[in-house]
Amino acid sequence: MNTVSADAGAASAPPPARWSAALLALSLMGACVLFGLPFLRVAPNRLVSGESVSFAAALLVLPGPGWLLVAFMATLLLAAFFKPGPTLLWSVVMVSCVLVNGLIWLAARYASFVAETGSPLARTSLGGAFWAALLLLGLIAADGVQRLRAGGAQRFAVVAAALGPVGFMLAAGWCDELSIMKEYANRSDIFMGVVVRHIQIVMLAAAFTLCLGLPLGWAACQKTRIAGALFPLLNIIQTIPSIALFGLLMAPLALLAAAWPVLARAGISGVGLAPAVIALTLYGLLPVVRGTVAGLEQVPSSVIDAATGMGMTRLQIFGRVEFPLALPVVLGGVRTAIIQAVGLAAVTALIGAGGLGAIMFEGLFSSAQDLVLLGVVPIIVLGALADAAFKALISLVSFTRPPQSALP
Repeated sequence: MNTVSADAGAASAPPPARWSAALLALSLMGACVLFGLPFLRVAPNRLVSGESVSFAAALLVLPGPGWLLVAFMATLLLAAFFKPGPTLLWSVVMVSCVLVNGLIWLAARYASFVAETGSPLARTSLGGAFWAALLLLGLIAADGVQRLRAGGAQRFAVVAAALGPVGFMLAAGWCDELSIMKEYANRSDIFMGVVVRHIQIVMLAAAFTLCLGLPLGWAACQKTRIAGALFPLLNIIQTIPSIALFGLLMAPLALLAAAWPVLARAGISGVGLAPAVIALTLYGLLPVVRGTVAGLEQVPSSVIDAATGMGMTRLQIFGRVEFPLALPVVLGGVRTAIIQAVGLAAVTALIGAGGLGAIMFEGLFSSAQDLVLLGVVPIIVLGALADAAFKALISLVSFTRPPQSALP
């Protein structure tokens, strides 16, 4: 009978993977975008759109090391037809990191070639094929890391392998002839201040969101009536477009500042930092409240009953039982709110709050694509860093929190 059960289990188990469909699809898409879309765009100056340059044309200018990139791409395609074991998966991840740096190097070298052989005012912009290829290579690396079930240290090593050489190329000046770096050079004196201002907006909004969201989540978990009234209101706030919400806040705040000059002296007005922080706080309440409610609701009632039977007060139960068990889920809601705030903070530049959105909208209004990217790319990087930091924090909290059996 045991033999029959074992045979049935073996028959129902999926066959071992002999090739990776995801890797094959992503590799083919990468090859298609590289050879089908413009890799770079070269213009005689900043105001002209310029002409597209294909990936093949860039390879012909730099045939030696450039063709190594084609060999690495072929390696990814071939790897898709083999059984995805650990050695092969790590090789795929490392080849993806090499290709990311190789594409950046190729674009930078071609920009230098244009600067040396053409006008010093010429601009070399990154094309659609470049950005699409970076995205697909990132997905290939992420798929490999996920299949390997890599730990935090291994994930950090992969990120360092992908971004470390990029930092070296930027610091060494290899990318200075790219148009986006020329835009940075023109604004290098204010760039760090703009980044700091963006972070300041996000952190202030996050602080107010936590101060309001965590108590509201706890109250909604305790009282069904509060949850029934609170969540529809927060859902309505989420549906309001950000520009409209800024507009709704401008008039009341301006009236308050006019009625009470002390508020105006404190920096509260219809434009600037105050409406930006208030709007981002309102947008961040829903994920924080939902995360708090979900985290507290998943605490087993038997554990709470046991703590009550031991004579613990309601505050002790919350601090020593409910909060430690709910913390990973609560942090998940906070993570969503902060990443959302990093992106929405760019829009606050329209009401004079500053930040990276100011650079982004300056580029939009002047039709300067690379100036737009100069504002957008740091926002993406900040969002990715915040996401990685919260993932690590959630993993650490989940690993270090006491098991339910150890709680009173």
